[in-house]
Amino acid sequence: MGVGEDPPALVSFGRVFGDSKYDFSRLKSILKLAILILCCILAFSSRLFAVVRFESVIHEFDPYFNYRTTRYLVEEGLSDFQNWFDDRAWYPLGRIVGGTIYPGLMVTSSIIHKMLHFVHVNINIREICVFLAPLFSAFTTLATYSLTAELRGEKAGLVAALMIAIVPGYISRSVAGSYDNEGIAIFCMILTYYFWIKAIKSGSLFWAAATALAYFYMVSSWGGYVFLINLIPLHVLVLMIMGRFDQKTYVVYSVFYALGTFLSMQIAFVGFQPIQTSEHMGALGIFGLCQIYAFVSWLRSRVTSKSFAVLVRFFLLIVLAVAGVCLSVALFQGKIAPWSGRFYSMLDPTFAKKHIPIIASVSEHQPTTWSSYYFDLQFLVFLFPLGLYFCFKKLTNESIFIILYGITAMYFSGVMVRLMLTLSPVMCVLGGVAVSGLLELFLPNLEGMSREEKKKKMKRSNDDYPYKSELGTLVVGGIAFMLMVFCFHSTWVTQSAYSSPSIVLVSKPRSSGSKVIFDDFREAYYWLRMNTPQDAKVMSWWDYGYQISSIADRTVIVDNNTWNNTHISRVGQAMASDEDHAYEIMKELDVDYVLVLFGGYAGYASDDINKFLWMVRIGGSTPLGAHITEKDYFSESGEFKIDASAPKALLNSLMYKMSYYNFHEAFTQHGKPGGWDRVRKAEMGNKDFKLKVIEEAFTSEHWLVRIYRVKDKPNRDE
Repeated sequence: MGVGEDPPALVSFGRVFGDSKYDFSRLKSILKLAILILCCILAFSSRLFAVVRFESVIHEFDPYFNYRTTRYLVEEGLSDFQNWFDDRAWYPLGRIVGGTIYPGLMVTSSIIHKMLHFVHVNINIREICVFLAPLFSAFTTLATYSLTAELRGEKAGLVAALMIAIVPGYISRSVAGSYDNEGIAIFCMILTYYFWIKAIKSGSLFWAAATALAYFYMVSSWGGYVFLINLIPLHVLVLMIMGRFDQKTYVVYSVFYALGTFLSMQIAFVGFQPIQTSEHMGALGIFGLCQIYAFVSWLRSRVTSKSFAVLVRFFLLIVLAVAGVCLSVALFQGKIAPWSGRFYSMLDPTFAKKHIPIIASVSEHQPTTWSSYYFDLQFLVFLFPLGLYFCFKKLTNESIFIILYGITAMYFSGVMVRLMLTLSPVMCVLGGVAVSGLLELFLPNLEGMSREEKKKKMKRSNDDYPYKSELGTLVVGGIAFMLMVFCFHSTWVTQSAYSSPSIVLVSKPRSSGSKVIFDDFREAYYWLRMNTPQDAKVMSWWDYGYQISSIADRTVIVDNNTWNNTHISRVGQAMASDEDHAYEIMKELDVDYVLVLFGGYAGYASDDINKFLWMVRIGGSTPLGAHITEKDYFSESGEFKIDASAPKALLNSLMYKMSYYNFHEAFTQHGKPGGWDRVRKAEMGNKDFKLKVIEEAFTSEHWLVRIYRVKDKPNRDE
């Protein structure tokens, strides 16, 4: 059987249901459509574990802010949404929401909500928010198929569609309830790449404009668009270096950049960044190079070779001098903003820890471990270099783009674990290319010949080798086995690691074996909502700000936006100081209640004690917190401990006292003394203390959330 021939089973099927002049195109189309529909169903349904096992609930922290803003958009309209000043956030500063977010996610949900109501399907906006990411995962499956099919053919596209439907690296950000920007942004990114490949191949203005529109949708949805607007210009630059740059590339890039930049500037949060920030200067520079190329090409056709060489030297000298002067003046006057801290962190992984601890403190900004690659990608890790090989083997403009995408995404994913999300799609594309290439190479060998015929053919052709059929069987069987293992692995990772909402925790004690639900977070937030004044101000570490403002509907001092390092530093200083100094800061910020997370009783490791050193680092990163140094919170042996060997700075800090207040009365583990911390595996060191400036207001059932009321000055010593 040749590579382009139809399998005998398909031929027989056609002969049964048709005449001798059967046509397989319709049957192939039906099979392809059926496979794509099944992949879309698989992509949607595999992300519903959290809803099936728990309930229809929003996950994590950021999604609660996104849900709150979407609800406001639906209830108040687009005009009020764009001008919304949120006085519940960053007290007393507040936040202009419309100008500080990427609105694509909210607008998409609002449009779907209005469309459903238009056809009389009444569904709450919260349910749309919960199921939006799985829905767009199905769309991403179709976009990945289209991109891969354009690159390598329909067979590779179908394999890539199956992979992207269940790959854990993508599922981690697109399960039901994960209402975050990435839920739709990955679809926008793949769609933009697909349109770009179509534009490069055809040179069509239509596809260039479609690329710009898809890019605009991407810009409106996620800050990761910066990766995209640097990757496409890099592709054009490489085409120039390789001598592959032509008139079609010039036309489509010029149209894409001009229209895409204009559209992106319509997003209030982006504004003039595309022409003022260093992250976008690469795209602008390549746009300029394209115009120089066009001018030089025109000049070559108008003058002699000798005159052309002289004119080109003179022209390039003038252009470089003018560009250098303009760039220097713009940088000196501050017209071009320097690279952001997050961008520097991707170029230098140690930058954030040294200079911007607020960025380094975020878990998803940490470098990726080797085990994470296998956990999130499984055997795609091994198909990646093979896919690159097949792309290099048949080098085209579009395969060069995928090669650049794969290499750059691989690098950035190693710097920041969050960017595993941008790596996963290209791993599936290259995985589809690799599997398709291997099957095309070895599948024909399964159509056997007798051993005598094989020996005769080996003598006639140098392409034959011993045990050709056996090797083909081994390779094809190995691919089938690995795909099956990939499906089982992806399902296991999805249900065990990525389908547990952080707001509801589950434990399975060894003694009973039955599941125990920890719903302390919502219990605490509803207590705040029902038992505190509406204008009460709540101080907590920034991680919980979005949930407090969304669920408890109370004003927070800081939240997950982390736009003001000084304000967050002030909260860190309060947490790291003793009660008297902390009281001054809390009164300065007009705090009424303080909320902390404590996992020592339930064994929850992601509590505030384990985050405390980041509070110290961030608190000491500003002039007002210069007196707070990290070494003061380590024991004499240089360890961070909470037992009797802990330093006084830690034992007397507000955070320590709020976490361990009255904890010595609780028995957490058989055979251990009261006050035994199950996370730190140690007994609390400071038991004999009373609170002076705050009083306990609420402690959740499993001690996970503790809330304290700040006393008024006359009552401090009561």
